[in-house]
Amino acid sequence: MSISEDKLSAIAAQLKKGVAPSRETVRSFLLWFGAERRGYNVVRRVRSALKRHGLSTTPDFEYTWLDGTIGFVTSQPGSAPVAAPAGAASPDPTFRIGRLDAANKPPTSVKPDSTLAQAVTVMLTNDFSQLPVMTGPRDLKGIVSWKTIGSRLALKRPCTTVREAMEPAQVVSVDESLFDAIAKIASHDYVLVQAADKTFTGIVTASDFNFQFQALAEPFLLVGEIENGLRGILHQKFSLKELEEAKAPGDDGRIIESPSDLTLGEYVRLIEPEKRWKKLRIEIDRVEFLARLNRVREVRNDVMHFDPDGLDPDDLVFLREFAQFLKRLRDVGAV
Repeated sequence: MSISEDKLSAIAAQLKKGVAPSRETVRSFLLWFGAERRGYNVVRRVRSALKRHGLSTTPDFEYTWLDGTIGFVTSQPGSAPVAAPAGAASPDPTFRIGRLDAANKPPTSVKPDSTLAQAVTVMLTNDFSQLPVMTGPRDLKGIVSWKTIGSRLALKRPCTTVREAMEPAQVVSVDESLFDAIAKIASHDYVLVQAADKTFTGIVTASDFNFQFQALAEPFLLVGEIENGLRGILHQKFSLKELEEAKAPGDDGRIIESPSDLTLGEYVRLIEPEKRWKKLRIEIDRVEFLARLNRVREVRNDVMHFDPDGLDPDDLVFLREFAQFLKRLRDVGAV
């Protein structure tokens, strides 16, 4: 029996006896399944395992922060995932700002009566562009930034304490949609994230967003590059009849006029027979190429099921290498 099956079986037994199981972080829970990210296939596998043992997680493991904690409860057959408590990540598919790492790192702050020199030192030391002004974890007074400091100094306004250089802060709920937060961050360069208990759990800046979307964009671009490369390999190599035969069974209504109308899985079906493979006239191993193409198809599922956790590092390296491989084929005139 696997580690995940052992642990879930033990948890189900504890609940049956009325004993509350220990809580786990989402990250440690995924390790039971040999996974580090919540890709499409991983989530499907985890949900199947939970269902076999009559369990659900609260909040739902798929939609909460990767290092947030989850508990285990008994679920009824056919029931939906257990709803998250107020303030926790919602079990609906909306991506919340609370899933970002930056939203879960309590912000460094200064007090209103701190000297401006103290605030500047903290900002320079940590490479911060802004700094919350707080008197307690729930008591936010404002924000001080290079912009607020510079504007006051330029106008020769009194500016010796933080109180004299701060302005009202931009605050969003931990349950704010990730995409709704974009406009606020674009306008103000940051948002402070507030939990249901009114504590401030983190600050998300424009730099954090840039890093997040850079990490998410690269896999999309690589998959697109690979698909374009494959279309070039297949272009004008097959008859319309052969392209139609590669179409997935049961999808009779879809019109196929070129390789661009086929999916990655259908590319595999198209060139899997050796007689069709020979039409490509590429002197590389067919079995090895098809194995890699199948992996691209599997990774693509995770890429297209957008996840702020990002892609597994090994899968990202694989996409880069396969895209480079197709480029080398083009460079040597093999396609």
